[in-house]
Amino acid sequence: MNIELLEIRSFLANYHPFSLLSEKTLSDLPEKIEIRHFLRGSEIPDTGTLFDHLYLIRTGKVELNTADGELQARLGENDVFGYRSSHVGSRDKLKAFAMEDTLVYQLRAADINRICDQNAQLNSFFETSDEVQSRRQREARSLFSQSDHTQLSLMLTPVRELLRRNPFKVPVTATIQEAARVMNQKRVSSILIYHEPERREQKLIGIVTDRDLRNRVIAKGLGLNDRVSEIMTKSPATINSSDFAFKAQLQMARYNVHHMPVMANNRPAGMITTTDLTRQHTCSTVYIIGDIYKHTDIDRIKEVTAKIPELLVNLVASGATAMSVGQLITSITDAVTTRLLQLAEKKLGPAPVAYAWVAAGSQAREEQIAKTDQDNILVLADDYIPKEHSKYFSLLARHVCDGLNACGYTYCPGDMMATNYDWRQPLKVWKKNFNQWIDRPDPEALMLTSVFFDLRCIYGNRSLFQDLRDYVLSKIRGNRIFLAHMTRNALSHQPPLGFFRNFVLIKGGEHDHTFDVKLNGIVPIVDLVRVYALAQCSNAINTLDRIDLMENSKAISNDSAGDLHDALEFIGNLRIQHQASQVKAGKEMDNYVSPDSLSHSDRNLLKESFLVIRNMQSVMKYRYQR
Repeated sequence: MNIELLEIRSFLANYHPFSLLSEKTLSDLPEKIEIRHFLRGSEIPDTGTLFDHLYLIRTGKVELNTADGELQARLGENDVFGYRSSHVGSRDKLKAFAMEDTLVYQLRAADINRICDQNAQLNSFFETSDEVQSRRQREARSLFSQSDHTQLSLMLTPVRELLRRNPFKVPVTATIQEAARVMNQKRVSSILIYHEPERREQKLIGIVTDRDLRNRVIAKGLGLNDRVSEIMTKSPATINSSDFAFKAQLQMARYNVHHMPVMANNRPAGMITTTDLTRQHTCSTVYIIGDIYKHTDIDRIKEVTAKIPELLVNLVASGATAMSVGQLITSITDAVTTRLLQLAEKKLGPAPVAYAWVAAGSQAREEQIAKTDQDNILVLADDYIPKEHSKYFSLLARHVCDGLNACGYTYCPGDMMATNYDWRQPLKVWKKNFNQWIDRPDPEALMLTSVFFDLRCIYGNRSLFQDLRDYVLSKIRGNRIFLAHMTRNALSHQPPLGFFRNFVLIKGGEHDHTFDVKLNGIVPIVDLVRVYALAQCSNAINTLDRIDLMENSKAISNDSAGDLHDALEFIGNLRIQHQASQVKAGKEMDNYVSPDSLSHSDRNLLKESFLVIRNMQSVMKYRYQR
């Protein structure tokens, strides 16, 4: 093989999808390729039809137009066209023109057909049916989610999969001896208590454990014929069967219990215990959360949260997806916040009025990838009296925000924290604030609403938060002017893709030749699906939940929702892989990714993901800014 053919082979070996070919096929391919030069302005091809050959642009730029001259696509180096490659518009009417002097590798359709017949992956790449095109990103994303389930274990396992038997229960009128007899016969360490007579919609009112039999019967001298209601724990904390097992561990640690009833459709479905969680080979997130609730000292909690980067590396190595990682790491942030609030109340005493501690931004969406700056607010009950109660809540906010900062969740640069008096207000004041932001959506108001429309109550009186949430959604309902402003604000973040499908990169400085995968990849999706969720007056906060909402409400097609979902996962997975590699190299984590660090396959898939975002932004602009 001469030098020129060797150079072509080397190029193809590193170019997706030809990198999928066998060594023999790859070696035979260069001899079938014709190197063609087209002068600026000339039509491609100069004979025959566009789809008689596959064209791979080595240097130069190409424009695809319809027969009427309507622009369909502009392509640059390493892009393919002709043959079965898919582009917008009717294939048989497309024409290609060189926008500058262009060199292409030209391969006959008959030769590609023979290779595709022998290689399913190559055939799939050139398949143009809608079904295959929409499936392609899903298949790529699945490569990231293949995992060793024994390592991920509790991280990705629904509680229902840990249930071994149906729940055992006795009526509230049963005696202690009757409850103990059932527990002994069934060999269980706990039993549920329900109302009598038994109804189809049973109401769980309590739980009794073997520890209760020891501590509340023998120690207190109760008789075996006393009612089981005398020793039961009333209104026990429960977990939903669809929740992940790590959430059950979080709840058990928070309430210091070893048994938790599992509910499905508001009915008891079983019982989960700490033994079940231990038996199901656990990952370290569970123990990190457990440790947080054990400590009363900020320095000890700080030592626990210092394990988060290592946890990220382990999760990525195990094959966890970005969305799963986000949920897991956010659960640690929630635990730290809750524990700090518990310690603050222990130090300061009970709160003088009801309050809700509310997280904003990525913590609210359960999408934190690593420790980041904090965004939080306090919603106070309307019986709050500043002169009497301000000092308590100022100290409480300072205790929590200082503690979060010590644990690596840095102070918000914009001071959007509960330590700021403006973000520590009664419910009626918050309603007034949202009134002003929605009715007069200037740039600052839009910036604030982008943060404060992603809110989740972490601790305290949830009804206060829900009251605020319901009020805000009612203000937005049917408000097309506000949605138009939100859309314009959302479109300020664009994917880093140029006119010729080339990456638009940072030039100069510390992050030269990179792009911000969060700001230019994740944020545009978060922003656009927020607009759709607000248009639907939905309580959904998580970005994937909002995409599901868009699909279920028919706001976008099933295929579009799937593509957007896949784009978010793919970009997110690149981000966590990048950050995990930085941790392993002993570097600080950031979001700046160089395309040079990606494979040809990943670069192409990333371009496809950015195109999905751009197309969805165009749809959103048309819908809400007309």
